[in-house]
Amino acid sequence: MEITTREERRKFNRAKKRIEELKGFYWHLASYLIVNLTLSGFKIFRNLGNGETFGEAFFDFGTFAIWFFWGIGLFFHWTKVFGVIPIFGKGWEERQIQKYIDQERKEAEKYT
Repeated sequence: MEITTREERRKFNRAKKRIEELKGFYWHLASYLIVNLTLSGFKIFRNLGNGETFGEAFFDFGTFAIWFFWGIGLFFHWTKVFGVIPIFGKGWEERQIQKYIDQERKEAEKYT
């Protein structure tokens, strides 16, 4: 792929950044699943070894506490990457960037 104009370069950089965000989210999701499945499995087997029934071992809050709390972080990562909540979506970021650029331009114009 050959990039010849500034606009193509800008589009390419935006696409590359988007791919990095997606890749980061999918790595986060994969590590969430692998770590939590492993930890839950160890916890359940340990509880079974301590004389608990499978139901007691499986439905213990400690078994799923990390799923829940890490899941909250994963949820916010998902909303950021996929722009589900408009407050901090791409449009918000672009508006904030433009706002600060305009403020700096106005400050610079005061002194020229």
